[in-house]
Formats: sequence, C-alpha cells, structure tokens
Amino acid sequence: MSETSADTSTADKVEVVLTKAGRTKIRYPAEVVADDSTVVTVRAPWAADGVRDFGFVRFEPGDVFTEHYWRDRWYAVKEVRTSTGVLKGWYCDVTRPAVRDGATLTVEDLDLDLWCSADGGTVLRLDEDEFAESGLAERDPAAASAALAALDALEGLARGGGSLSPAPPLT
Repeated sequence: MSETSADTSTADKVEVVLTKAGRTKIRYPAEVVADDSTVVTVRAPWAADGVRDFGFVRFEPGDVFTEHYWRDRWYAVKEVRTSTGVLKGWYCDVTRPAVRDGATLTVEDLDLDLWCSADGGTVLRLDEDEFAESGLAERDPAAASAALAALDALEGLARGGGSLSPAPPLT
C-alpha cells in the first residue's frame, strides 16, 4: 500500500502508532471516520491512563479525540471533546506526514506542539525547548525547517479564529 493511496476498503479500525526518536511513544485503537487519500480522520477515546493536567487543559477518561492526519503536511490536529461533546480545543502535533499501511497509521512526533482553546482565546506554542534539544536541526535540517514552518502555519490557523479541523466538527 502506498502512503499516498486511499485505503477505504479495509476495516474501519486502525491502530495509531505515535513514534518519537525511533521508539514507539504510544499506540492505541481508533475508528476510521474518513480517508480521502490526503487526510485520514480517526476517532478514539483518551488513550492514556488517568488524567493529564497541562495547566491549560485536562485530558481525562471519557474525553474523545477526533484526529486528523495528513499525508502531505507536517502536522496532525486533534479535536478534543468531553464525554458529553463539549469542545475543549485542539491539540496539534508537529509530525512527519502520516503513513497508513492497512490497519496501521504511523506518525513520527517531532516534539513541537500547539494548543488552541475552544474559544480561540488561548493559543500556545509548546515544547520548543524539547525540539531544540532533540538535535533534529543538526541531523536533518530540512525536516527541522519543515517542522518549524508547520508550527508557524498551525499558529496562523489558530489565530485566524476558525476551526483547526479540516471539516465541520464530527459528532
């Protein structure tokens, strides 16, 4: 299966595999909502154990993530809602373009993240220190440049006042 071809004939479930620095950071099952050969959209409950409180948002059991992964962009956008459907905001990961191979969707995390609250009032660039310490700029200057450009693009979208999701919110 080519990373650029649509895969609508396989099961409607995938395992999302997030890697970082050559190791698997997390893997979890997700339901495929759509795959148009450019964007793969999946839905999954909060996959970690317990609550993760970042100070600006809490991810907790019951939260639902509608995640948009591009095959041609250096980021993923995760729309976060409570168990009752209230939008918390968007958590965006700067990544290499996603690769779907059958029932596996693999994404390489490049450390940079962005948070945008539901009302658009809070837009935060995250983990720039981790990115600098990762050594990516020295190992792969082209990827580092693409990652920084992706973070800038996400921030521009977030500050533009609209939804970061590529389509109307999915229910």
